[in-house]
Formats: sequence, C-alpha cells, structure tokens
Amino acid sequence: MPEAASAAATRATIGDSEFDRDTAVTRRAPGVYDIDLSAGWTIINAVNGGYLLAVLGRALGDALPHPDPFTISAHYLTASRPGPAVVRTETVRTGRTLSTGQASLFQYDDEGNEVERIRVLASYGDLDALPDDVRISARPPAIAPMDQCFGTEDGPAPVDGSSAITDRLMLRLDPATLGWALGRPSGRGEMRAWFGLADGRDADPLSMLLAVDALPPTAFELGLKGWVPTVELTAHVRCRPAPGPLRVSITTRNLAGGFLEEDAEVWDSADRLVAQSRQLARVRLG
Repeated sequence: MPEAASAAATRATIGDSEFDRDTAVTRRAPGVYDIDLSAGWTIINAVNGGYLLAVLGRALGDALPHPDPFTISAHYLTASRPGPAVVRTETVRTGRTLSTGQASLFQYDDEGNEVERIRVLASYGDLDALPDDVRISARPPAIAPMDQCFGTEDGPAPVDGSSAITDRLMLRLDPATLGWALGRPSGRGEMRAWFGLADGRDADPLSMLLAVDALPPTAFELGLKGWVPTVELTAHVRCRPAPGPLRVSITTRNLAGGFLEEDAEVWDSADRLVAQSRQLARVRLG
C-alpha cells in the first residue's frame, strides 16, 4: 500500500501528523525558535508559502499568551529553501482578548549571510471564547461532489521533485476550474477544490493557513503558466473548523502590471466560513 494511503487508513490526529512534525519549532531562547524546513512542502525548489505561514503561526502561538491566529499578514521577501531556519518573534502588545506579535524567518545564503525570508504581523485570540452570533450573506462555493472532482493522480505524472507538496495533500479539484489542465483555460480566474491532509488529519486553525495557499494558482485558468510567487498574504481565521474535508474557493478579478490578487474562502463540513484570505502575487507574462 502506498505510504500516503497507509497513513490515511490510520488517520493521523491533530498534534500527531506529518504536518505537525514538519511545522514544529524548537525554542532555543525566549522568542527564538529553530526549525528544519521540510522538503516535503515544496513546489520545484521553493517552500510553499502556506506551509511557511503555518510555521511562523506555530512559533507565535507559543510566544503569545493567546492560542489561535485571528489575523496574520505575511510579506514574502525571498524564496525559502528546505533546510535549517530560525524564527524570531516579538510581542507587540497583549490585551484581554487579543495579543499581537511579529515574527521573521531567517536562513543563510550560499555565502553564509543571514537572509530574512518572510516577515509577519499577527493578532491572536481564543476561538473557543467567541460568541455564537453569525450574520452572513456569503454562501458555500458551488463545487462538484468530491467523487466527481479530480486529484493529481488523475493527471499526467509530474516531473520528479516538481511538486512534493501534492503528496501530502488531499486535493480534489472541481472540473469546472480545470480547463487549464486540458489546454482550454476558461479565462475566469477561478480555482475550487476539496482540501485535506493526505494522512487524514482534521483541519485546525494552523492547517487553514496552509489551505489558503495550497491550490493551483488562479493564473492557470487565465491562460498563464509558471511560478506565481506570493508577495503579500493576509489570512483571517474565523472559527475552529468542524471535522471533515474543507472546501476552498479562490478567485482573481484583476490582473494588471504583472500582479494579481487571489481572494480565498475556506468552508467546513458544517457549511461555515472558517477562513478567508487575500494575497498579492506576481505573474510572468509571456
């Protein structure tokens, strides 16, 4: 049985899964954490931005007095590589319901110089302490049933090492947003999918930071190819998700000057909007 399928059969739990192990940080000193960034969350040679967001989110969750990310904004300064890294955190303010902190991840370049890869500013609170009142006009995305959607196993075999992250995800892409894979992009700038972790671990606030940046870029449905690096990403975690797969919808309405925005919504199995994000990304034209 393939490793991912075997892991899924036993269903990993929150706190005991590949995602938890690969985002775990070791406190070296107050506000300073070490981590070895896993090659398992890469696209080509670059570490996925959602995985990095979860790494820094975990470090801030340890450094701040509140447990859950409510909002986290990241600026991606240079591409991160698999291997050793250090996260430095700073508490900006603590209050009764929210605490705010910032964090940066650093690595060394080929010349031995320390390089800042990503910097975030975040506010943390306690999702379990929020009131139950919900007033919403948003609706869950129109996405085909999971058994009518397509995974990476349904497409051509990827180039070795090109997208290691897909082996760690359960992604079932809506056929209505898969025109790019057939050479017929729709031009609508939409991407929708069922999302989970391949080992069956249920979603939590940290894994939703991964979910908002784990789908193929909407640029593919606009007829563009190649890497679409994130410049800035802000994620809002709205509530703790119910068990079961998530539904992720991402849209782009404006590509101009070589940059586009991606607006993401994440819905849980109870039809609740559990996370949102917006990012600015760069595209290569021509």
